[in-house]
Amino acid sequence: MAAFDDDVIDLHFLGTATVLLRYGDLTLLTDPNFLHRGEAAHLGYGLVSRRVTEPALDVAELPRLDAVVLSHLHGDHWDRRARRGMDRSVPIVTTPHAARRLSGWQGFRHAGGLRTWESGVFRRGASQVRVTALPGRHSLHPVLRRMLPPVMGSMLEFGPTGGPVRQRLYLSGDTLLYDGLDEIARRFPTADLAVLHLGGTRLPGGFVVTMDGAQGAELARRLGPRRIMPVHYDDYPVFRSPLGDFLTEARRLGLAERLVHCPRGQHARLLPHADRATVH
Repeated sequence: MAAFDDDVIDLHFLGTATVLLRYGDLTLLTDPNFLHRGEAAHLGYGLVSRRVTEPALDVAELPRLDAVVLSHLHGDHWDRRARRGMDRSVPIVTTPHAARRLSGWQGFRHAGGLRTWESGVFRRGASQVRVTALPGRHSLHPVLRRMLPPVMGSMLEFGPTGGPVRQRLYLSGDTLLYDGLDEIARRFPTADLAVLHLGGTRLPGGFVVTMDGAQGAELARRLGPRRIMPVHYDDYPVFRSPLGDFLTEARRLGLAERLVHCPRGQHARLLPHADRATVH
């Protein structure tokens, strides 16, 4: 794809939380999940969940990547197909916990960990993106938090190399709603798009470890992005809160005009500071 000359971000939603992002000369990938229908994602401590959808692309069909943004190391965000099929020289920005494992026995030598509020910059040609690690909590239960991998959200700030920020894109990661997320809006008051990991993922014992529809809508209300794109809601049986729950709550909170409806396999194109996105 030729570089954009109008500061457009193109998002290709591949399924789960996997999005292929293109901005100018840059190409990024989020949370690589390329398991096929019926294949099991390993979620730790012997827990597995079998995928019920197909990814829109296979890992072998990916273009050259400038970076991968990985919210955490879980089998529905980084799976064995990604581990085996992706170029081990690709930069991966993730949590310190995940970076140690990826750069160690998995052999992804350019995996780097960011602590909350730390940033890294990637450049290609005339384009750059600054990735800032944001707070996130996979669980609010103190014991379960120690059992689950650390998770981060991310703010991606796109613009010309050495120039001003043209667009900001927030990736929630697999977080639950809690007061610590309010700091995001104070530090980044104008996000052009929020990509929200939903699903209300429920583990044995009834523990919910990702936002359900009500939590996702409330986070969108608090952060106030121009547009909102839901992901991570129907790919595994452990996702118990359907997309309709989120859409209903978002409309109730007056957010309907901000919603970006981008089904799996479709593209959303985002213009800077626009109130709408085009989907194709």
